[in-house]
Amino acid sequence: MTVSATTSARPRREGRKPTAFGPGAKLGLLVVLVAVAACADLVAGRSPTAGEVWEVFTGEGDPTARHVVLHLRVPRTLVALGAGASLGLAGLLLQSALRNPLAGPEVTGVTPGAVLGAVTATGLGLAGWDSPAAVVVAACLGGFAGAGLLWLLAGRHTGDSEQTAVYGVLVSAVLAGLTSIVLLVAPGQIGSIVQWLIGSTEGRVWEHWTLLWPWALVWTAAACLLAAPLTLLRCGDEQATAAGLTVGRARAAALVCAVALTAGAVSAVGALGFVGLLVPHLALAVFGADLRVTLPGAALVGAVVVCGADAAAQLFSRVLAEGLATARLVVPVGALTTCVGAVLLLVVARRQGSGQV
Repeated sequence: MTVSATTSARPRREGRKPTAFGPGAKLGLLVVLVAVAACADLVAGRSPTAGEVWEVFTGEGDPTARHVVLHLRVPRTLVALGAGASLGLAGLLLQSALRNPLAGPEVTGVTPGAVLGAVTATGLGLAGWDSPAAVVVAACLGGFAGAGLLWLLAGRHTGDSEQTAVYGVLVSAVLAGLTSIVLLVAPGQIGSIVQWLIGSTEGRVWEHWTLLWPWALVWTAAACLLAAPLTLLRCGDEQATAAGLTVGRARAAALVCAVALTAGAVSAVGALGFVGLLVPHLALAVFGADLRVTLPGAALVGAVVVCGADAAAQLFSRVLAEGLATARLVVPVGALTTCVGAVLLLVVARRQGSGQV
């Protein structure tokens, strides 16, 4: 009997494998990746070189290099990190609140509305890249208008993922059409307006960062406080109601946070395609459904994705400029995220269709 008990207990003891990477270790690894992406973004430009950037941070370097690094590259990198974190978090909030894995700021009227607000203010001469505070206000108004229009159309069906997705696409199309009308009305501003449509980190300075980080920090903290209600919402309205959650208030609070985070990102860098749509899938794959960990994880993943994409866009710009012997050729980061994101979206949609997501 003793041998039998020992033998039967042995497989249970041997089957307990220690977890190699817990949530804390994964978050720590992502912090390291954020630092790596930031360093890559700082040295990816054509001039000054990586060696000259290092000299600046060690207290050396010529005045021109110091100005470029400290007043252009550093704020550009910080803005890319902040915008990426905001979009990643906003996307997870929307997908959890609407229970739709294909929801995101880009297809729920939030990003198109924020872009419309920024573009309209720019076209009317009320805001621009050199007046980020006015752009934040305009983008917020547009983002909330887009989300409000979706809320009015979807009404009681906001818990129905398919219905909400259809209304979201319709709202986004309408807002994109209105943006095109603004382009026709204000053709003289088309150069600056196109940057909002594509998404770019070019010309980001400390003023943009000082406006972005407090805004993003406040709404990130508010979003993290919604981790428990959002986890219930992901289970369905009936289960959430049975658990004592006021579904309408929780969903509205999540949407407000998502709109505010998206508007802040759009006001800083314009529309970065597919970031808010795909980053949540990466975060959920890494951290699982516990939103207490996945929400900050999505922010870190978004920061890595956007900052890494910005570094890749700068390197791609260098290669094209040297290959085509062009003095100035810039590939906006939004073009890169849109191209790569479109491919990844097809993969996600196919997996969703086969029931693997």
